Amino acid sequence: QVQLLESGGGLVQAGGSLRLPCAASGSIFSLKIMGWYRQAPGKHRDLVATITEGGSTHYADPVKGRFTISRDNSKNMVFLQMKRLKPDEPSDYYCNANVNLLTEWGQGTQVTVSS
Repeated sequence: QVQLLESGGGLVQAGGSLRLPCAASGSIFSLKIMGWYRQAPGKHRDLVATITEGGSTHYADPVKGRFTISRDNSKNMVFLQMKRLKPDEPSDYYCNANVNLLTEWGQGTQVTVSS
């Protein structure tokens, strides 16, 4: 059974930084595109960033220039470095990955930005 586990969430002041790691574990023979999504209460889940096996990245417009996605293929991990965080940003961050040709989601981690 494959599991994605996020960590690193917490409370940060506006303008601050936070780094979210996500680890894929279990019986993994294929780990392709990985990414991060986020969701505000009562809203739909939106793409934040994705990264391919080869390291090609894609960012949603609201985070371009502030967030950086990276991965460590040797550890089956993906990271989201967030800078200049804003109080009105969605708070729940979810890791997503194509694992063994299936789409898997983590349980989420919460990021609260205080003004």
